[in-house]
Amino acid sequence: MSIHTDRIDQYLTRYAASLTEFDAESAVSLWSTPGMITDDRVSGVLESREEMVTGLKQSYPLYRELGLASVGHQLLEANELSDRLVLVKVRWLFRDAEGELLTDATSYYLLRDEDEAGLQACVCIETDSTEHLKALAEKRGIDLTKWSS
Repeated sequence: MSIHTDRIDQYLTRYAASLTEFDAESAVSLWSTPGMITDDRVSGVLESREEMVTGLKQSYPLYRELGLASVGHQLLEANELSDRLVLVKVRWLFRDAEGELLTDATSYYLLRDEDEAGLQACVCIETDSTEHLKALAEKRGIDLTKWSS
């Protein structure tokens, strides 16, 4: 494999740390532009890093209300598509302040190995995060309608 799984794991570790720290700028630095996020219902393209930062920052108050304190990951699959492209399947682990698992989510990322920046996400395909987020909110008695735009 041209893009070794150690590099992918390091990338995902940096991404998880940026999410744990609610550091939108660091998270966005791991994305190529434009970036695309898609799920069963919608697809969105973010043309600039500024748009990405704004979108992430808008989600932080909800994540804090849900009790998110740390994010971890498990690399489930890495499929090399070319020398510079790899499709990864990752399970994100969202934990509370005591380290207890709040919920998880499985996502696919198309990563490109860019000359200057290293691995960068180009596309994220969410598979179950919406359902898991809804279930966690219901369990915690949080009304998600106030977070809808």
